[in-house]
Amino acid sequence: MNALQRLWWRYKLKDHPHHSLFSSYSGDELVSIDCETTSLDPNHAELVSIAAIKIKNNRVLTSQTIHLKLAPPQSLNSDSIKVHQLRHHDLTSGLSEKEALNQLIHFIGCRPIVGYHIHYDKKILDRACLRHFNHPLSNSLVEVCHLYHHKLERLLPNAYYDLSIDAISRHLDLPQAKRHDALEDAIAAALIYVRLTHGDFPDLPTIRLGHNKH
Repeated sequence: MNALQRLWWRYKLKDHPHHSLFSSYSGDELVSIDCETTSLDPNHAELVSIAAIKIKNNRVLTSQTIHLKLAPPQSLNSDSIKVHQLRHHDLTSGLSEKEALNQLIHFIGCRPIVGYHIHYDKKILDRACLRHFNHPLSNSLVEVCHLYHHKLERLLPNAYYDLSIDAISRHLDLPQAKRHDALEDAIAAALIYVRLTHGDFPDLPTIRLGHNKH
């Protein structure tokens, strides 16, 4: 959301309890977010779990995280369970979508959002926020996949590399998660961001890794 859009929403929501979310952010923290959903189609996917972790300067704040499981949505089926491994039984005590969003909004405030394929997550979160609160998220976005690819392009233009989160983490010598869930992926994206913005960039592999994978 650009400055003009934020100003318009701030005016429109002048009597809304979330009015302050549309102020400009001047702090030094970001929040890495990841969502597990019932589908890869952002126009129809429903939220299953949401995780977020704060980043301050060059530190990933592992003591400041949230990991929210939602009540099972109607579209939860065997195909989506294969991806995120969350069954109806795992979600029986989950939060309502509105309560989960309230906790997420309180946690992130106006901070910029970091993530891997973060536009997908934000589109789903925006749909849910519009449904419950009549506004989208106001936060600016940082896509770690683009940060990584831009660095590769400067070193070796037009090369094709594996841009999966696992491949990026391996190249950057970052810890490898044993099993993906929303919190592990949010932490992975946060570590990638910190390494790319505050660390050195490792030597390029000597062999190309093939076409882009997402």
